[in-house]
Amino acid sequence: MIRGFAQKVKDFVTFPLRAIILFHEDRWGFSSLASERFDYVAREVAGYCLDVGCGRHNRFINDYLCGHGKGIDIFPYVGLKAENVVEDLSRFPFESSTFDSVTFIANLNHIPKSQRDIELSEAYRVLKPKGNIVVTMGNPLAEIAIHKVVWLYDKLFGTNFDMDSERGMGAEEDYYLTDAEIVDRLTRSGFKRIDKKYFATQWGLNHLFVAWKV
Repeated sequence: MIRGFAQKVKDFVTFPLRAIILFHEDRWGFSSLASERFDYVAREVAGYCLDVGCGRHNRFINDYLCGHGKGIDIFPYVGLKAENVVEDLSRFPFESSTFDSVTFIANLNHIPKSQRDIELSEAYRVLKPKGNIVVTMGNPLAEIAIHKVVWLYDKLFGTNFDMDSERGMGAEEDYYLTDAEIVDRLTRSGFKRIDKKYFATQWGLNHLFVAWKV
């Protein structure tokens, strides 16, 4: 599922079209926005991975890491098994130092504000020493625009792409987080060596942070 150079070139050139049509499913030889995110994150995963907020079908673990990890979510999305759905994410159901990587893919902003430090601290706890965390977040304007486009697309065509509408947006959720908040929360949770990397094939409008438990 990792894209080659030719695919990246096609995805770069067609980004504006993909941004308003291809949200979760690949089509016509182009990558969806979700597949693109998964590709960038998979390249940063250091080994056995916990995907927090895994979403429908636990797709990142199953399709991009060949099942080498665990996915958990608080909402029972379609395609999730009982083991994937947890009632309380303030305490991850895993022993300390279990995973080589923990990922938060396009969802840290959807964790209630009062819970964000708690969940990042849990991510730190379940990571092995020298393990890493990967957090993706879009440019603020791009995040708001994409949310609105997906919502409108679902309304017009009767589709169900918008997972946020499916479960409902909570009072403490946000459409995006600033880079400063992400770095600050990662630092408070104990992570070091925080690097920011842009998604070139999304014209730099999406990016990720990688940080380490040292």
